[in-house]
Amino acid sequence: MILCMENHSNMWEIIARRALLSLSVLLTMFLGYLLFRNAASPPSSGPSSFNTIDEADAKLGEFTFTQSKGEAVEWQVRAKQARLFDQEKRAVLHEVVLTFYGESGDEVTVQGEEGTFNTATKDFVLANHESPIVVQTKSGYTIYTNRLEWVEAVREIRTSAPVRIVGHGLEVRGQGLMGRIPSEEFEILQDVHVDLVSAS
Repeated sequence: MILCMENHSNMWEIIARRALLSLSVLLTMFLGYLLFRNAASPPSSGPSSFNTIDEADAKLGEFTFTQSKGEAVEWQVRAKQARLFDQEKRAVLHEVVLTFYGESGDEVTVQGEEGTFNTATKDFVLANHESPIVVQTKSGYTIYTNRLEWVEAVREIRTSAPVRIVGHGLEVRGQGLMGRIPSEEFEILQDVHVDLVSAS
């Protein structure tokens, strides 16, 4: 009786081993099929859409755009590098210098690490990742923010980023800004805090 049970247990072990071996072979074949199929298929839309960022219609070592009204230059944007996308009417800029010209010959210069310029609407965005963008007004105020937009249709600078304005013994902090550079009218949109600072 004991010998009979041992024979049955050995037989079931052999059957189980063969079943496991067959299952392993099937899994190996299935994995091999999946690997072959993925290698042969075209890449997914994710990487290709990422690559289109670098597929600009033109790449320039220098970029300059000047906006004029009659014979008077209103503002000028310059960049050390630019990538142009004709279909999107967009230029992606690096190391950007933006200069606004006043009627009396005054100039306000703003610099940004990178920017985007809409060649159709003449709007643009400047952005810095490390140090803030600095706007020095002729009346003695300095505006600090990491992102700045110019809207040509209404001739305003805007941002939704945190803003700090320093000058004439005041420091004003808040969130968001709208303003006009020629008239130097600026409004911080929300969370406004005003502190007195020393003139030194």
